[in-house]
Amino acid sequence: MSDLTQAHCEACRADAPHVSEDELASLLKQIPDWSVETREGVLQLEKTFTFKNFRQALAFTQAVGAIAEAEGHHPSLLTEWGKVTVTWWTHKIRGLHRNDFIMAARTDQVAERPGV
Repeated sequence: MSDLTQAHCEACRADAPHVSEDELASLLKQIPDWSVETREGVLQLEKTFTFKNFRQALAFTQAVGAIAEAEGHHPSLLTEWGKVTVTWWTHKIRGLHRNDFIMAARTDQVAERPGV
């Protein structure tokens, strides 16, 4: 289990620092199946999860929504038949913060739950 799953998000301000290149490399090792995407100059973490049907994809979406709401940190969620694409980034800083890696690790935990 990743240490990230035990951490909590910290309140983020507009002047909070982005993760450094060294931090990025280290944190990505803890969530190896996630990719870093750049959209409109903003680094984002992204992963697509697959499911047997829409019902399971929707249940996963709702479970990720629940952990996001509990931490006050919200992803972009694209729910389709048999898959959900989850994208984490910190809007206030227009990039990646440690919070995004915490939530990506927790998203992986949600995907491992039976019945999701």
